[in-house]
Amino acid sequence: MTPPNTHIRDLLTAYLASHPAEAAQLAPLAQALEAADATPTERSTLPGHITCSAVVVDRHRRMLHIRHQVSGKMLAPGGHVEDGDRTLLEAALREVHEETGIPPGALCTTVAYGRLPFDIDIHDVDARPDKGEAAHRHYDFRFVFALVPEEVEITLQGEEVSAAEWLSFDHVTSPILRTKLRTSGLDGRVEPVNASALIHDGHGRYLLHLRDDLPDIWEPGAWALLGGGREPGDISLEDTVRRELREEAGIEPASLEPFAVELATGTDGLTVPVQIFTARWNGDPAGLRLTEGVMLAWFDTEAMPRLRLSPSTLELVRQHASRSRPDGERSAARGPDTAETPEAGSRGVPHIIGVHLYLERDGQVLLGLRHPDSAYAGGTHHFLAGHCEQESAVACLVREAQEKAGLRIDPQDVELAHVVHTVDRPGAQPRVGFVFRARRWTGTPEVLEPDRCVSWDWWPADTLPEPIVPYTRAAIEGIRAGRPYTELGWD
Repeated sequence: MTPPNTHIRDLLTAYLASHPAEAAQLAPLAQALEAADATPTERSTLPGHITCSAVVVDRHRRMLHIRHQVSGKMLAPGGHVEDGDRTLLEAALREVHEETGIPPGALCTTVAYGRLPFDIDIHDVDARPDKGEAAHRHYDFRFVFALVPEEVEITLQGEEVSAAEWLSFDHVTSPILRTKLRTSGLDGRVEPVNASALIHDGHGRYLLHLRDDLPDIWEPGAWALLGGGREPGDISLEDTVRRELREEAGIEPASLEPFAVELATGTDGLTVPVQIFTARWNGDPAGLRLTEGVMLAWFDTEAMPRLRLSPSTLELVRQHASRSRPDGERSAARGPDTAETPEAGSRGVPHIIGVHLYLERDGQVLLGLRHPDSAYAGGTHHFLAGHCEQESAVACLVREAQEKAGLRIDPQDVELAHVVHTVDRPGAQPRVGFVFRARRWTGTPEVLEPDRCVSWDWWPADTLPEPIVPYTRAAIEGIRAGRPYTELGWD
């Protein structure tokens, strides 16, 4: 069984949403997918069919190339879709494993592109009378992966591959890939793409989630932490885990703290880096409305070895337990004088801290148009922004500017321009937004996270676009009027 056409159409639609200029050249594929009897992954489908490739990137900003015996060219590992490939991404993983010996567990997806194609290449293939193949066309879905270990042993498939080499982005053989990699912001870092919550009650008990015992579910029938994958509208991994907790169980912890990164194994064998957050909650799980899985229950560390539980999750719980005093309030690493985390329902309410970049050039302000599928402000203009993680606000601003738009900013060139204190609705978590002005920067704004932002444009400060995030407009107006502070939503 090969990937269904609905899966391929979804990938193509998502790809074209980020690359609308390629719609015309991919139109024949889109039209072929509409036919009721379409078999686009079959090798015999003419005049064209789908193949899959793996763009493997290491931490030195290099891409893996292999030399094919037939063509003699240095190309990305890849080939035809075969029976048993449930998705096009799995076909790419199988090909890189077969041709280079690199197993799926040595690879992970990237935050910027996830499981969507990095590129869809179209190229003509010459006829091969010796194999009874007429001239045809390949639509090559290229998926990008980061190499998890620093180095990996390569074992070539001798009958098809004669050599392997890591080439810098500037020397990638495909002109299209070379251009896209140069502007992608990819650097081979292994970054968390999922987030989970290690919830404890402060007295040595931990909340575990019994997963459904169904096919295609990660660790079916096992106990696990609540959490899930990052979605396009999630501004940060904390947003991801808060959304997952709210959607899966209706839990809204007062505070979440980054704890560790777990390297889990996905259903397709890929390594899945998971950011683990800790949270304190001491409610009754029987009273929660569970929307996924079978049940929630409290367990202490002595009972956990008897459960069907991932060894890495058990180790995380033990690490947390060993760092905590019996009352669970303070970590030995944090010291005895560290302030306690407020309990849910207490008067102390943590605020989300966001940073925003105010760039002005010749009376125009830089704004991004958020992707229409974003959970927050989809299809709306906004500052370049992000949530503070385990870092200072200025460090966060510098990082976000580089990751989101390829802009390089010296922290010495940053100054605070405005502060906005907002709440979306009564009872919602308050947000504090620091708007920083960069006096100088280098680089031209580029769309490096197409699943979040579709364009960067300069707009006259006195003629801002619509729609625009309300507090973005308020902050710009405040900066122009010389006001340092704005409140929104508190009435």
